[in-house]
Amino acid sequence: MTAYPDRMFAGVVETSRSVAREEAPPPRSRPPSAPRQGWLDALRGMAALVVVFEHSLDALLPEVRATAGPWFDFGQYGVLVFFLVSGYVVPVSLERRGSVGGFWINRVFRLYPLWLVAAAAGTAFGVAGVYTPLPDQLADAPGVAALAHLTMLQDLLQVNSVVNVFWTLSYEMVFYLLVTAMFTAGVHRFSVTGMLAFAVAAVAVGGLLPAGALSHGLGTTPVVVTTAVVLLAAAASLACGGSLRRYGTAAAAVLALVLLGVNSRVGAWQSLAILATMFAGTVFYRLDQGQAGRRRTGWLLGLVPVASAGAAWAFGPGWGMPDDQARAFTWGWTAAVAAAWATFLAARLLRNRAMPRLLVRLGMISYSVYLLHPLAIQVLRRLTADPARFPLAERLVMAVLLLAVVLGCAELTYRAVERPAQSLGRRLSRAAQAANRRSRPTTV
Repeated sequence: MTAYPDRMFAGVVETSRSVAREEAPPPRSRPPSAPRQGWLDALRGMAALVVVFEHSLDALLPEVRATAGPWFDFGQYGVLVFFLVSGYVVPVSLERRGSVGGFWINRVFRLYPLWLVAAAAGTAFGVAGVYTPLPDQLADAPGVAALAHLTMLQDLLQVNSVVNVFWTLSYEMVFYLLVTAMFTAGVHRFSVTGMLAFAVAAVAVGGLLPAGALSHGLGTTPVVVTTAVVLLAAAASLACGGSLRRYGTAAAAVLALVLLGVNSRVGAWQSLAILATMFAGTVFYRLDQGQAGRRRTGWLLGLVPVASAGAAWAFGPGWGMPDDQARAFTWGWTAAVAAAWATFLAARLLRNRAMPRLLVRLGMISYSVYLLHPLAIQVLRRLTADPARFPLAERLVMAVLLLAVVLGCAELTYRAVERPAQSLGRRLSRAAQAANRRSRPTTV
């Protein structure tokens, strides 16, 4: 999964003078590019391995699932680490670039090319029935499902993901929309307020909001189409600049909040807790850069994991689980929250030290690892069927082979898909910003 997660509004290139004046500061005022931070890559790499481990348990190590599963959710742990990392780096990317259009160009080329490969492969696997068939919802209404997926908000539109890990991208997208609206409105430094608001909402009202209310009440198709139209209008508003851009990004952010509150698959309290976690990552960056006071924000940061765990105990999973599964979820989520925060804090203390090169490299290809490993596990489950037939030693060998295949495929797609697409995105972003600077009238 982050969790990556890292999408949309392709083809937005601002060329008008009004946009240039508002988005592109003079070259001398643009902060220098930040050096790559190895500790964040190491966190991504570690989180990716944990998610692969979680998803391989049913196929290879059901004993671990039976004993540890009721007490610790490895998958949630991994994606929460991803979400903290995204919260730390994504707003900084926008602020350093100083251009909303440039930010989205980079996001689109960072995320969509590999996502399209994984979505196509996932669809083919489902049609062929490699392990599980394509969900009825996707088979019966492929156009609506495809449109929902293209927005990357499908998990908040009550549309099944064609690849299971795609659900985290919906929360990444919501975060991008909120950060963009805050930046356009000039309130992007209020991350502490945003974090606290989401944390309090997760406990105070999250469990009272109905999950999936919009889609269940209005129907999936109207909600998906409306969402796509609003996002398209918001993308167009970026090229207009001025008040239209502020209104467009605000409309997209309001839509995201509505979907988050009353149309998520997992329930509002968990969705709000995820967003609070991402904003907490941003606050950690503010602290590290001296942009926030430690005494003033420390207790607010501590409120986020407390609220996230407290909401689980107050509201539970919220989708009709049996009591024994609900208790397992509550304990697993609480332990995952605590472990994710402890891991992030420990890595942050070591941020000025050199990280293991293997973990750093794994972090660089972690998006490929994250999106592709469910496909490899489908093949494995088709081959093994019943893992109890195999001795533990053989299953451990299979686990090593699975990891080798996943890492090999990830390295290949990183070089063939991700890296070229990212380079193209950077060139287009720089070209757009250069055009903005050239179009700015010279003052005497």
